[in-house]
Amino acid sequence: MIAMGLVCEPKLLIADEPTTALDVTIQAQILDIFDQLRTNLNMAVILITHDMGVIAGRTDRVVVMYAGKVAEEAPTIELFAQMRHPYTQALLASVPSIETATKVKLRNIPGAPPDLSRTITWCRFSPRCMHATDQCRQEDPAFSQLGENHRFACFHPIDGPAALETQTQSSEVAKVLAAEEIVTVDRLVKEFPIRKGIFKRHVGDVHAVSDVSFKIHQGETFGLVGESGCGKTTIGRLVVGLEDATAGQIIFDGMDVSKARGANARHSRKDRQMMFQDPYSSLNPRMRVREIIREPLAVQKIGTKKEQYVRVDELMLAVGLDPRAGQRHPHEFSGGQRQRIGLARALALNPKLIVADEPVSALDVSIQAQILNLMKDLQAERGVSFIMVSHDLAVVYYMADTIGVMYLGKLVEVGDAESVFRTPVHPYTQGLLDAMPVPDPVEARRQRSRVTGELPSAANPPSGCRFRTRCPRAQDVCATEEPPLESYGPTHIAACHFPLRQKVEVTPHADASQTS
Repeated sequence: MIAMGLVCEPKLLIADEPTTALDVTIQAQILDIFDQLRTNLNMAVILITHDMGVIAGRTDRVVVMYAGKVAEEAPTIELFAQMRHPYTQALLASVPSIETATKVKLRNIPGAPPDLSRTITWCRFSPRCMHATDQCRQEDPAFSQLGENHRFACFHPIDGPAALETQTQSSEVAKVLAAEEIVTVDRLVKEFPIRKGIFKRHVGDVHAVSDVSFKIHQGETFGLVGESGCGKTTIGRLVVGLEDATAGQIIFDGMDVSKARGANARHSRKDRQMMFQDPYSSLNPRMRVREIIREPLAVQKIGTKKEQYVRVDELMLAVGLDPRAGQRHPHEFSGGQRQRIGLARALALNPKLIVADEPVSALDVSIQAQILNLMKDLQAERGVSFIMVSHDLAVVYYMADTIGVMYLGKLVEVGDAESVFRTPVHPYTQGLLDAMPVPDPVEARRQRSRVTGELPSAANPPSGCRFRTRCPRAQDVCATEEPPLESYGPTHIAACHFPLRQKVEVTPHADASQTS
């Protein structure tokens, strides 16, 4: 796509969401290419994105738009430090980051953008603005100037970013880890056969998941992070029963569901549901929303048809949708609303576990905050557990109690969110964190080491440590011996011959963490 855009050697390249749904290492590589091309070809770039971290680290000037009009425009560093429009402030406050605590609720912008088919003669943001007055609801503000390059359209400008709330999560994590175990994954393996020729001969295997073990407690969110192709989604599909394991066990609520078949398998699946990655293709376009949400109830033969429709209305209200909208088809909803429909469908059978596969990757930051807050609220109300699969490390940090870092089919580090993100042990974890875009122009422009090179083929993974071909600390032993998972804290383990910090001794009765 980049080559197609550059074939005529343009003076201006318009990049519309060029890194949406990419993992952090590929995202960083793509953005580096843009920076190099801009310098080498003396080319201007318009970067359109909802990722505030990308804006902070890769732009010189920012234009913030709302409902078809410019709300604010300023040099990047000045905008992030001294924004004046409440909408700009609200966007930044909606972004999860390492600086905000895992358990503090994200701020989201209430309401929805205005209907642009109508003539609007007042401030378009006023129905959603906490600073709005009667003047805002009657007049459209003209631009005010702050210095030569900073302008904004607001009657009641604010002074810089909102104050960050912080809160430690250690007590919350301890409470979750003391709860009953609901999922135990033991030495899980999934291999996909490679077949070639007209007779489809078996010539090899893709080692998607290799000897993975972990545990999830009731009410816990277990985050899985890693590059695309590392096996995160495959684990989620194995846990909910959409794929069959090659080897290993998945114990769910005391039952080995990896070997369940027939009626037993169908019955156990009602307690394990999935939110799919794409809110556009995961909903049947020919079905009305009421029927989409009702379908799990009909398949499991739960209640009469009338009772099922009552349940559908309850679910739509629970996820913030008007039940009257159930007569509409999926294409009539926004991306955020479709993701709410997916969540309602996943909740229909009162599951004990939901696998959320990139549930907010295609959403803007405000809608993302609404969905994440909704998931947390429903978890608090219903005690549901989540497996959160995402390449967005800030989202996982916000949602997860425990985080597992995957590389080429294997878990290389597992621990509570605070330990993994504040004091990573594995060089790969550190590389992911260094590649993560942060919504702070000064920090985003700081030169940091990142994971380089390409992910090796899962059909022929490297010997010994699978990360050794890209690891700056690799030595000869990494090619001959696979490092075992060892303890680096009461709830923190990692597999590395040359870790970033020293091992610690853990008393035998401590839960060394979620995995064997």
